[in-house]
Amino acid sequence: MHEFSLAQGLFDQLLQLADTHRAEKIIRVRVEIGKLSGIVTDSFSFGFEVLAEEKELTRGAVLDITEKEPDRNCLECGERFPTVAGTGPFFCPRCGSSESLLTGGDDLILTQVEME
Repeated sequence: MHEFSLAQGLFDQLLQLADTHRAEKIIRVRVEIGKLSGIVTDSFSFGFEVLAEEKELTRGAVLDITEKEPDRNCLECGERFPTVAGTGPFFCPRCGSSESLLTGGDDLILTQVEME
């Protein structure tokens, strides 16, 4: 289960942040997971919950996951614009070109940590 090892990596980062900021409790963690990342969000959430219960610092911490669609990058003018799932063809809002490539959407990004 590669989601568990990703959750462990997130916890390593959280513990470092808590130490740096002398936090006594991590309350909420927000992450952005790209829809092209291959991460099963339910499995990642489960791994987070299991790991959170192991330490007093993270016990009861809430994980908020936002799933992110990839962006598109126009091959004509370079404009970057959002992809909306289930729609298409995609036209650049700046120049109207239909020539674009997917970009991003394969990340796991820690966006916010609420601690005290």
